[in-house]
Amino acid sequence: MGWIVLVVVILIVVWVIGMYNGLVTARQKVENAWSQIDVQLQRRFDLIPNFVETVKGYMTHESETFEKIAQLRTSWANSSSIGEKANLDGELTSALKTIMAVSENYPDLKANQNFADLSEELRNTENKISFSRQFYNDSVTMYNTKLEVFPSNIIAGMFNFKQKELFAAESDEARKNVKVDFNK
Repeated sequence: MGWIVLVVVILIVVWVIGMYNGLVTARQKVENAWSQIDVQLQRRFDLIPNFVETVKGYMTHESETFEKIAQLRTSWANSSSIGEKANLDGELTSALKTIMAVSENYPDLKANQNFADLSEELRNTENKISFSRQFYNDSVTMYNTKLEVFPSNIIAGMFNFKQKELFAAESDEARKNVKVDFNK
């Protein structure tokens, strides 16, 4: 009888260890996914000053947009939570869309090689950010699901695992199409 109890206890311990390790692995995948977003957002912010300087000479009346981009860049660097960064990312995406839309009205600008190269880099970075966001949200969803389903929810509760926040556009402004109006 003692051997049966010992085997059952060992199986339970192995099960708890396996469940715990699965939760830790999922949490690390979420952290890695966030890090990938952070890297791509930083890449975008590193490209922006060069892009803005290239465009500035052609679009002097768009100084408000440039100021907003500079402010968003500073705010993003000082933000710490995923929600804050997601909101700032949405606002920056909207501002960059405005610049790209306005650039359509400047043939000389579109023909400028620096502008073309930087635009392509920004487009590639935006695609990477989009993919990274999707991967992050998939990882968070998988992790949060593990925290809620039985029996892993028992282990998650015992070891104080916390749900992670999805990366989402916070503002309605970030969801709107860009509208450029030169009749201001």
